[in-house]
Amino acid sequence: MCYLAYGPCPKIPLWNGVSENDFVSYRWQLREFLASTLPDLLPSKIPSCGSTLGTRDEFIDSVSEAIALAPMAIRLTPHIMSVIDWSNPINDPVRRQFIPMKNELVPNHPRLKLDSLNEEHDSPVKGLVHRYPTKALFLATSVCNVYCRFCTRSYAVGANTSTVTKASLKPTKRRWDEVFSYIKNTPQLNDIVVSGGDSYYLSPEQLYDIGERLLSIPHIKRFRYATKGLAVCPSRITDPNDTWSAVLIAISDKGKKMGKAVAVHTHFNHPNEIAWTTQRAAQELFEKVTVRNQTVLLRGVNDDVSTMSTLIKSLADMNIQPYYVYQGDMVRGVEDLRTPLSTILDLEMQLRGTIGGFLTPQFIVDLPGGGGKRLASTYQTYDRATGVSTFLAPAITGGSEQVFEYHDPGWSLPG
Repeated sequence: MCYLAYGPCPKIPLWNGVSENDFVSYRWQLREFLASTLPDLLPSKIPSCGSTLGTRDEFIDSVSEAIALAPMAIRLTPHIMSVIDWSNPINDPVRRQFIPMKNELVPNHPRLKLDSLNEEHDSPVKGLVHRYPTKALFLATSVCNVYCRFCTRSYAVGANTSTVTKASLKPTKRRWDEVFSYIKNTPQLNDIVVSGGDSYYLSPEQLYDIGERLLSIPHIKRFRYATKGLAVCPSRITDPNDTWSAVLIAISDKGKKMGKAVAVHTHFNHPNEIAWTTQRAAQELFEKVTVRNQTVLLRGVNDDVSTMSTLIKSLADMNIQPYYVYQGDMVRGVEDLRTPLSTILDLEMQLRGTIGGFLTPQFIVDLPGGGGKRLASTYQTYDRATGVSTFLAPAITGGSEQVFEYHDPGWSLPG
């Protein structure tokens, strides 16, 4: 029997002999990846819907050519592969997030950068971004369970590609000690985001070590583990042989007794990513830990009112707080996924009032150049003909009038 995202089904013949216990095993999922399965997933004829691709070989050739140009390596879990509609992969919103196709790529805007948020510039020690006065971002690792095409840290995350040599952030004791020394000696910090890479990829021992060290620092009042794990490999939460979630819950419980808040920030972009395994894992976390979601607005994935509304309501039904919807960052190699600022402004206008205010996410732009997060609607100017919007960030710049610019993708401009 084949146990896939929506229960027993013969959707992927390669996994027909896989038991439910194996499918929800984290270790089994990590052993499976794209290179060994893609040819078996695709039909011989693929619906083209205007594309010049029509056969399995043409699809694979397009993917191979795009991988050679991509800033991110390819890495998927069986959970994600099981929610892709392989009978129509060209138009599948989950496939678009992880598997590039040469025929979909568009030229980069000239203002794009690998490190568009200037994280390396704002790092007093390697792997710690201190941009906001009281908050810092700890990049504990540079590895994830999956690699998103649109990753804002394509400068560091994942394996080297044909186009990018990564600034590796390995979870070494020496580097971590330097990070924690800085945090301890910077008393204005009270809030830490533990990310990467993905904190889901840390061992339970590493997860515990980070939690214990942060809880022991008197001026740290709250921290969150950032992970896409619940969306791409929920089995780690429910796997009885894996102690990752048990350690997470133990750290959260200890934090509550100390009057400190510990949370999980996850990352769903489309309703199709939610399966029965996801719902089961979300329920287990809901009973013990606060979970919030951060979505990235992506063209052809979730840039319409119906899809975004369904996603927000589905998250709310799983007791996951819809926290942020991010405008796509100005990173290289994914202009086919980036949307103009007008799209996020329209989505917020249409969606606000359709669900309770405490479940309505903030629609934001993480400003290029290190300006930090600003509500998309707080732009100073927006010229839709040139695609240039401007923002101020006085809390980041010490009250100065420094202007930060966001540029719409070239494909969206008139003429």
